[in-house]
Amino acid sequence: MGMPDADGHGPFDGLPGLPPEWGRVVVPDDASALAEEAAQVRLELRPQAGRNRWRRLLGLAVPRDGRPPLGLPLLVLLVALLTTAAGLFAVTWPRTPRSGDRPTVVPYPTAPDLTGRVLPALELVDADDSVVSLRALLPAMIVLVDACPCPDRVAEAAELAPPGVTVVTVDGTRALRPTPVPAGATVRALADPGGGLRAFLRMPPRPGTATALLVGRTGNPVRVIQDLRSADDYRADLARLGP
Repeated sequence: MGMPDADGHGPFDGLPGLPPEWGRVVVPDDASALAEEAAQVRLELRPQAGRNRWRRLLGLAVPRDGRPPLGLPLLVLLVALLTTAAGLFAVTWPRTPRSGDRPTVVPYPTAPDLTGRVLPALELVDADDSVVSLRALLPAMIVLVDACPCPDRVAEAAELAPPGVTVVTVDGTRALRPTPVPAGATVRALADPGGGLRAFLRMPPRPGTATALLVGRTGNPVRVIQDLRSADDYRADLARLGP
């Protein structure tokens, strides 16, 4: 059925111009005899055709040798690297604070309302580690010096205290510090390691600030001074504590 080409190549019984490694190629008279082989070839080429269709839609070149190209993996890798670099750049780039931004200020608690409450029977300790009942010293002006010794404020209170009114300083540790006071004035220095007085007032220590509590003879608080600064804040109440 076949004839050799001009150079004498190709089989006599086959198709000319085909590679010798293909072997003998026979074309049947009835093409339907190749239906099964054609269906198998189409089945094998269908996945490749789908990939080629997507590559055309994405504008990528379609490989002709059947081997997967490196363009798409490299493109995906490049996009991932650029995304990572952009994220790192955004995180590390210093941002200028807006002019309207201000730091959040947490206010200190206001003075508590002790109306109807009575000073608890607290037992404190003095410089000799002797137990002292705080209620036994009433009426009194109690100055909490655990956040600020404030010797000037304590001396001023001791000078203004009327007869029969005790000025007491309360520290949070047993290492009591004596406070110089004017001649004739007396200040009792006590320690409250358990923090019972602070718990009663529900006021945490504020650095650089002394808190004062004026208590009558019956144990009822008369006045709470959150920030002891001026004698004018308590002068009248302190005078009323006297006999």
